[in-house]
Amino acid sequence: MESRRRITVAQGDGIGPEIMEATLRILAEAGADLEIERIKVGAQVFDQGITSGIEPKAWDSLRRTKVLLKAPITTPQGGGFKSVNVTIRKTFGLYANIRPCISYSPFIPTQHPGMDLVIVRENEEDLYGGIEHRQTQDVFQTLKLITRPGSERIIRYAFEYARRYHRHKVTSFTKDNIMKLSDGTFHKIFDEVAAEYPEIEAEHWIIDIGTAKLATAPEQFDVLVLPNLYGDILSDVAAEITGSVGLAGSANIGDEIAMFEAIHGSAPPLAGQNIANPSGLLMGAVLMLVHLGLGSIATRVHNAWLCTIEDGIHTPDIYTDGVSAKKVGTDAFADAVIERLGQTPERLPAAHYPASEEPIIVKLKERPIEIKTLEGIDIFLEYRGDVNQLGQQIEAHLNPNLTLVMISNRGQKVYPNGAAETFCVDHWRCRFQARVPGATITTADLIDQLNRLDTAGLPFIKTEGLYAFNGVPGYSLSQGQ
Repeated sequence: MESRRRITVAQGDGIGPEIMEATLRILAEAGADLEIERIKVGAQVFDQGITSGIEPKAWDSLRRTKVLLKAPITTPQGGGFKSVNVTIRKTFGLYANIRPCISYSPFIPTQHPGMDLVIVRENEEDLYGGIEHRQTQDVFQTLKLITRPGSERIIRYAFEYARRYHRHKVTSFTKDNIMKLSDGTFHKIFDEVAAEYPEIEAEHWIIDIGTAKLATAPEQFDVLVLPNLYGDILSDVAAEITGSVGLAGSANIGDEIAMFEAIHGSAPPLAGQNIANPSGLLMGAVLMLVHLGLGSIATRVHNAWLCTIEDGIHTPDIYTDGVSAKKVGTDAFADAVIERLGQTPERLPAAHYPASEEPIIVKLKERPIEIKTLEGIDIFLEYRGDVNQLGQQIEAHLNPNLTLVMISNRGQKVYPNGAAETFCVDHWRCRFQARVPGATITTADLIDQLNRLDTAGLPFIKTEGLYAFNGVPGYSLSQGQ
């Protein structure tokens, strides 16, 4: 028996309570001596009017145990309710989401029997900041935030993971041919970090063709490291093409606290019927055992589960005539895993985890401070009418130190000399820079320009400073500029 470990458990919603109890029963029978603190998250907390979906005392439990095993949560549809997962990940800095995606052919039908990859997803930034604004009658904005530290941390984690678990290749997907600054930064840091791991092959794909390759030839990938949104989407794609998204678990890792879960949802229509598959949560719990330093128990549980799959003891979601031997419910599936504790699969590759190992710790590289200089301002206006009239009106109200470089609409330059065919909405980006190239621009110049526009009946929606860093522009040009 291993020494006792303290964990926090959230049973979740829908099928959550059933699969959680099945999972905890398997862990206990395998010899995991866990001191469990139970918390409430999800629907019953939302019903109390707590928009985070997390009861207040849960935070203290998570700070005490530093480990959360969480069943799926139902987030109410409509405004005002936050994702429990996103809240926990961002509050506790759970920056790395780890999702192994493995096929179990021929016992689980799949077109990709050789698939065995791990997706390492950035967990805190990108579009998941949830920073949104309605700016005009026609236009809505979501901010995509990619940071140097956030990118470096997840990329280094991916390479450290590959090194520890003897993976041979790390691949990154971005769309940096379009988003040259945000995705471009992720790609650039990927190349910088990859150079420090010469024994590991590194490659980069544009996200669209990379996704096509993942869906049709996943065997060619080993470890994927992705920004948040791409990682969220592709980890579900990868899990599904193994044969079932219901078999995959995930780990959410931070410097101090970690959360483990199934990647599927709460499936309310299946709740209370004793037919749900606990495999995804159980595989998340296996990752938790490894994190807790209980590798020998993780090995016992994982191999017993593989034997159960190999013997054809399957829940309805993965039962296939001619392949499966017996259709069972949640409790009977857990019983079958328990009966096979201590066994090793004969055809599927056996699992083996070190008895104890330290968590992966990532240290960021120190970077020199760059020289930041102000080169202008983008002022966003709401306006309905002819762009040439707008441009002339702005030209008549210019600060003497500034010039109107261009006006764009949805990223396309439309003034001066725009195309008459370009479709425009009521949201205009007006770029102002120094009238004399290389001249100094002050904040007072920019404030004065805002006041001049307001006086002209053109109040601004928002502004973005145009800065250069070590002389390199830190802003994009518009199409057509």
